[in-house]
Amino acid sequence: MSVSPPEVGTAPTRWRAGLDRARDTVSAYLGLTKTRIIEQLLVVTVPAMFLAQRGIPSVGLIVATLLGGALAAASAHALNCVVDADIDKLMKRTARRPLAKGQVPPRNALIFGLALGVFSSVWLGLTTNWLAAALSVAAIAFYVLVYTLLLKRRTSQNIVWGGAAGCMPVVIGWAAVTGTVEWPALVMFAVIFFWTPPHFWALAMRYRDDYAAAGVPMLPVVATPVQVSRRIVAYSWIMIGVTLLLLPVTSWIYAAVAALLGAWFVFAAHRMHHGIVAGHEVTPMKLFHLSNIYLCGLFAAIAVDAAIGLPVLGLPL
Repeated sequence: MSVSPPEVGTAPTRWRAGLDRARDTVSAYLGLTKTRIIEQLLVVTVPAMFLAQRGIPSVGLIVATLLGGALAAASAHALNCVVDADIDKLMKRTARRPLAKGQVPPRNALIFGLALGVFSSVWLGLTTNWLAAALSVAAIAFYVLVYTLLLKRRTSQNIVWGGAAGCMPVVIGWAAVTGTVEWPALVMFAVIFFWTPPHFWALAMRYRDDYAAAGVPMLPVVATPVQVSRRIVAYSWIMIGVTLLLLPVTSWIYAAVAALLGAWFVFAAHRMHHGIVAGHEVTPMKLFHLSNIYLCGLFAAIAVDAAIGLPVLGLPL
């Protein structure tokens, strides 16, 4: 009677397979949160906190606010993925998202998003204050209910008004430090509000066919390139004007950076517009990438200005 030798490597193989499945699952759930966008949201939160403090807040408060803000943004993005799963499948840019690929069951994604929202608000309430927590809940609700469900598939102005949710981190950061919402926080909110259309419309120009295939009426889908670029120029000028409203509470450092970056951005917007009008081939993604650099640079100037503590210009509004 012969006895078969024991299988070699069965347990390690199963262990590796289980580890791979766990890694893929974690990766899929992280994919729901759109981590790259969260990074950008957090970039503007810290400078808002510095300006609210007129210096550097405690490390503990910064960490608590950033963690709560990141979880709130992750919640909004996960819930957005649940609502938009059908159109994400139709767009090349979003076809690799977890729900579009069937990597996460919709019910699980919904529970995940809601749980993140509850945890983020409780966390912010306990570690900062309940005003910051309430603002985070409002941001999640606005992004999901107003932008994703109401505006996105119905109007070309979707990103204009829906983008207000992306402006909330500066208000949350200010509230976390002061327990209030004061006018400089609203000015920073407005800066991001008017920055969002040029930023996103440049991206939407690049992926116009994607949005058209999904039936999403982004402005580049329903308007000519000239009309889109003209609006980009208009919003860019308004954005630059709004940045100047922070001069009463900042020093020459912010004023110089805001002026230089603003001139650079407006010049790039005009150059793209004139290229389109002239019938030249343009690359909207250049303006998209520049918009990211602009926002990071502007808010870095706010942080440095507040941290150094130079005398403010004190200009009247």
